[in-house]
Amino acid sequence: MSKQGKHFGANKVLKANGKILNISTPVVMGIVNVTPDSFFKGSVHKGNHEVLKAVEKMITDGASIIDIGAESSRPGAKPIGIDMELQRLLPVLKLIRNTFPEIFISVDTYRSEVALAVSEIGADMINDISAGELDRKMFKTVAETKLPYCMMHMQGAPENMQKEPKYKNVVKEVRNYLKQKMETAQEAGIKQIIIDPGFGFGKTLEHNYELLNSLESFQKLKAPILVGVSRKGMIQKIIAQSAEDSLNGTSVVNTIALMKGASILRVHDVKEAMEAVKIFNQLK
Repeated sequence: MSKQGKHFGANKVLKANGKILNISTPVVMGIVNVTPDSFFKGSVHKGNHEVLKAVEKMITDGASIIDIGAESSRPGAKPIGIDMELQRLLPVLKLIRNTFPEIFISVDTYRSEVALAVSEIGADMINDISAGELDRKMFKTVAETKLPYCMMHMQGAPENMQKEPKYKNVVKEVRNYLKQKMETAQEAGIKQIIIDPGFGFGKTLEHNYELLNSLESFQKLKAPILVGVSRKGMIQKIIAQSAEDSLNGTSVVNTIALMKGASILRVHDVKEAMEAVKIFNQLK
């Protein structure tokens, strides 16, 4: 049995801080942005009341995970400093953790110092868009926290990733990249790994749909697959709509992702994603 197979069989369970999340059937991750420059303005929440109201609605609508991000990763976004990230992130994490103690909370960061800081105040998962590329201490730090770790493929960095991304075979290259990263992460001591092909991160429209069309091939890696396509350009461009008018297209792509093996849907709109999950589960 491969190293991946030892850790990731059919029993998909995430464990953190005494909580257990079963993802053997798909679950939904709700996005909470505490940054002013998200590509989708409807996901930006300002003030404690607005944040708690949004999270409460996501949980009521069926979210199993809340994903908090303090730095925009939209194409062309400039990085912020670690102090600013922590200043935005820590108060919101504490607020959500104290108000909703049972919900699984993920933090979207590529910095090891931030991963360590949030692990100490109740984060249950680290969601890293760079798979350790932007901070070489990330794997060691996550291993020490013992938290589940989501690693995403990205060609380049947010500020330059959409400047002529190139692949000879995008599916094979992204899958091999994630396989190698999984092995390195396991060697560092990370036990719980989720993989994310990185839709929209250093990919053209054609690359994104090639990945979606072959998403089932990522199941060979024996790790839960997270898919984040919510209201992204790959949907907007096909249906000729803005992010604000791309909810129906998002539901369509999420449904395709579920049928091709996605375990976690990362979305702005939890209710509609849960409807897709319920219909998919009925098919199964």
